[in-house]
Amino acid sequence: MEVDAQTSVPAAAGDELRSLLSATLSPDKAAVDAATEGLSMMAAAGDPRFPLSLLAIAAGDLDQGTKVAAATYLKNYTRCNIDWGLSSPELYKEFRDRLAQALLQVEPFLLRVLIEVFRQVIEKDFVKENLWPELVPQLKQVIQSSNIISPGQHPEWNTINTLTALQSVIRPFQYFLNPKVAKEPVPVQLEQIASEILVPLQVTFHHITDKVLLSRDGINLEYEQLLLITCKCMYFTVRSYMPSRVKQILPSFCKDMFRILESLDFNNQSEDGDTTRLKTAKRCLIILCTLVTRHRKHADEYNTDPPVFSDRCHILSTAQPEYQKLNPISDRIISLSFDVISRVLETGPGWRLVSPHFSSLLDSAIFPALQLNGKDIEEWEDDTDEYMRKNLPCELDEISGWAEDLFTSRKSAINLLGVIALSKGPPVASAASKRKKGDKSKGKGERSSIGELLVIPFLSKFPIPPQGEDASSKAVQNYFGVLMAFGGLQDFLTEKKDLTNTIIRNRILPLYSLDPCSPYLVSAANWIIGQLVLCLPEAMSTNIYHSLMKALTMEDFDELTCYPVRASASGAIAELIENGYAPPDWLVLLQVVMKRISIEDENESALLFQLLGTIIESGQEKAMPHIPELVSNIANTIMKLLPPVPDPWPQVVERGFASLVSMAQAWESSAPDENEEIEMRAWQSGQSAIGQTFSQVLQKAWLLPVEQMGLSVCSVLPPLSCVNDTSILLEFIMRCINSMEETASMKVFELVAIWADIIACWESWEEMEDQGVFNTIKEAVNFHQNFDSTGFFLKILPSRSENGSQSSIISRVSSFITRAIAAYPSATWRACSCIHTLLHTPNFSDGAEDTRRTLAVSFAQAAFSHFRSVSDSPSGIWKPLLLVISSCYICYPDAIEQVLCKEDGNGFAIWASALAQISSSSFNPFLSSESEIKLAAVIERLLVLSMGGTKVLKDCCVSLMESCIHLKEVQEDGDDGDGGEDEDDDEEEEDTDEDDEDSEDDDDVREETEEEFLERYAAAAAGESIEIVEEGDIDDETQDIELGTLDEMDIPQVVLSMMKIHPDLRAQTFPDGLMERVVETFPEYEQLFHVHRQA
Repeated sequence: MEVDAQTSVPAAAGDELRSLLSATLSPDKAAVDAATEGLSMMAAAGDPRFPLSLLAIAAGDLDQGTKVAAATYLKNYTRCNIDWGLSSPELYKEFRDRLAQALLQVEPFLLRVLIEVFRQVIEKDFVKENLWPELVPQLKQVIQSSNIISPGQHPEWNTINTLTALQSVIRPFQYFLNPKVAKEPVPVQLEQIASEILVPLQVTFHHITDKVLLSRDGINLEYEQLLLITCKCMYFTVRSYMPSRVKQILPSFCKDMFRILESLDFNNQSEDGDTTRLKTAKRCLIILCTLVTRHRKHADEYNTDPPVFSDRCHILSTAQPEYQKLNPISDRIISLSFDVISRVLETGPGWRLVSPHFSSLLDSAIFPALQLNGKDIEEWEDDTDEYMRKNLPCELDEISGWAEDLFTSRKSAINLLGVIALSKGPPVASAASKRKKGDKSKGKGERSSIGELLVIPFLSKFPIPPQGEDASSKAVQNYFGVLMAFGGLQDFLTEKKDLTNTIIRNRILPLYSLDPCSPYLVSAANWIIGQLVLCLPEAMSTNIYHSLMKALTMEDFDELTCYPVRASASGAIAELIENGYAPPDWLVLLQVVMKRISIEDENESALLFQLLGTIIESGQEKAMPHIPELVSNIANTIMKLLPPVPDPWPQVVERGFASLVSMAQAWESSAPDENEEIEMRAWQSGQSAIGQTFSQVLQKAWLLPVEQMGLSVCSVLPPLSCVNDTSILLEFIMRCINSMEETASMKVFELVAIWADIIACWESWEEMEDQGVFNTIKEAVNFHQNFDSTGFFLKILPSRSENGSQSSIISRVSSFITRAIAAYPSATWRACSCIHTLLHTPNFSDGAEDTRRTLAVSFAQAAFSHFRSVSDSPSGIWKPLLLVISSCYICYPDAIEQVLCKEDGNGFAIWASALAQISSSSFNPFLSSESEIKLAAVIERLLVLSMGGTKVLKDCCVSLMESCIHLKEVQEDGDDGDGGEDEDDDEEEEDTDEDDEDSEDDDDVREETEEEFLERYAAAAAGESIEIVEEGDIDDETQDIELGTLDEMDIPQVVLSMMKIHPDLRAQTFPDGLMERVVETFPEYEQLFHVHRQA
């Protein structure tokens, strides 16, 4: 940052560059494309002065559009070519200095763009490499000499610009630079910034705060911006670290922050300066939250002065904003204020400071935030989804001072009320208890909670509103606040079952009997029942259920929708059923839900589809006879809601498919035993009817849109919506096929072809969204074996994808699997399992052998490439990858060996060695299924016969012999059956019960210290990469691999023949005890191994 540098246009920046940049602003698309191409060619030419030219134009005297275009292109160029300065260090230093100088003077519209270029330079040169030692001293100089701080010295240096540059310098330090270190020291760069810039800047901050708060001349926007940027700089400084010099200025800085907070007037904001003041206040509260959560030791030191937090509580208690008039920033400030107090209450010193203010907080701050107001009514009428998000916050899973920011004042007030209710009050002596001699526990009294002493008595002051009161009634508004408060007392009420019974009986259920009942109160009551479902009295469950059913069927009033009432009732009923409640009549419930599902209100239908899925999953036996009819009705609704063109499907359609999946899975799980012939015939009849309905839905979703549009078959691909759910439905269809006639009537081949086209284009990998696809792939292979007599799966078919390429169904499926190998760990396991099936099961004719070879090569390439990326240390993900390569190697050994050597010159040996490693008994997860062991053993036998005289030979031979022992154990375990499992399960249940009892007795949980937290955080960061590699479904770690004809091989006989054929093996030195274990496991081969021991 050469502060005296002058910005001028270098020679390389000529008229051509200016004209191209100007042309990018043209309304003519052709002109813009041509200009963009010209700029790309200039950038690719490699002129080292090109960035300097762009910067000169951006900081020059041209029109605003050209300057912004130059700055934007410079930002993108720097992002893609951050290392361009390595080839010309002197020019790069000149560019860096000119950029810093330009930042001090440019207009705000340019500063927003150029500051992003500056951040990239700071991240590289100052933070990572620390190669800009002069930056901090020079930045200090320009800040102190800028136009606001030192008027008249350098009027061309804009203070707001200089502080914005400082903010960009500090910003990278908001995160730990080396999170793997438990006690990472403060970076020297941050210490230098704090010492040389932030400490002097605090004096300026205090001075400007005085000016802003004492001024009677109106708002000075520059002063307000200075305060805001300074607060941002302080936040970035203390978010992770605590520089030593910052500790010294924190007390005075906090006092100035409180002064800013005290100056707020929530009921009178109109000018830009008011908005900036609110943003500054918001940042002050975020800093306070950070100090309490991240730097609690220092916060406790500074918070021992009672007036500090007394003032903060006083602000909340006396501000009394009109909540219906709060703008989003003001509401966020109130929310953060509650969050600060919640965090402070979780500390001992903080509780002592805040507890005297509990009564005033509840009366003047918390409860007003919970009351119904005009904005709630307006949102109910205009945007019911937004109303429910804000006022029925189902995501409040845990009441805690350490909860993440809750973003709305009502949610934060609910959270704070829950924290207050759980805190313990002063001891209450019992008159009946007298202290006996030597009994120290007597006479101390019991500690009641603040919930019992203050919160519940306060809420009891507000009675249930009389019948006929509307939303404008104070009684309704107050009682709405009472209901919101009950929802926040979930943790407190869980411990007070008798109190919960009383509240439900006397304060909740009577609301449903009001005629007319207020929809605002009933929706809140529904929400409370959903929140308190774990502690609801069993004796009242039926009454609660009938009340919710009444709410579920509530019709709209003349001009008022009751959708939030029905939606909250739906959620509460789902919670009730999921927690074990069985409705007295499942059919009535199903009929009510199906009656309300319609095409008029898609939002409500989406919720009801979700409730329907819950009902089916929880009440399978009772709901089972009605599933075929339900499937038919839902399918008809979905087909009416499907868009006429292949646009993304609406949420209601996605929820509808999810409910169909629930019914399909429930039907399959209800299959009777084969010896129950009558029941089996009825079940199969229902399965066939459901399959026909599913086929109609998928035809409507996938096949008909193109026909309706009159387009060619290759022109449009259906939307990639509900890929997992539709795959499960297709799997169900294929499973219920019993004849070629059914195949034709359900158009299975057509559906499979377009499904394969869809998954070939799938890129949105997500664990819960992909599992059904893999299962469907295996079912498709089974269907191919049983019904594809013409080889349709192997035929080249036209594709509906954008490129219009032609490929077979098998190739499209293989494309999905190849990409899935590296998608995420569970996908790796599932994809590898499918690969074994694809290679060894399909009926590859002589003409299609090339297809199989191509598949094997692509699978091996993908698996080995991913293996290399995770091969730094042994992990569970090795097993599926190495076994897939083995499966490919069995099919085409020469081709796969070439693939491995092409990827890595020593790739073949690397794979062989790793395979031996996972086959050893010490590897976890070990080879656990018979097919896995057989596959590894066959490959190792081949490797042993082809790699004589190497270390790999010995490793393979040892693991091969261990595999034989392990295989015999697995086979014997299978023969023994599962008789011992029940006893083990009983023992595990007893252990679990004991653990539960221990955990219940251990109520006094020690709080984690900051040092322990940092050590745990560092350990998690250090092990993050390993965890990512090792995670995966436990169910997938044991694979029954499809081996085709190899499954019939006798592996012990293979080992015996190998040792007879390969005499070099007899001279190998094996680990101690291995030969004895082999002889013990295979006594019939004792003579052979006796010869080996003598060799």
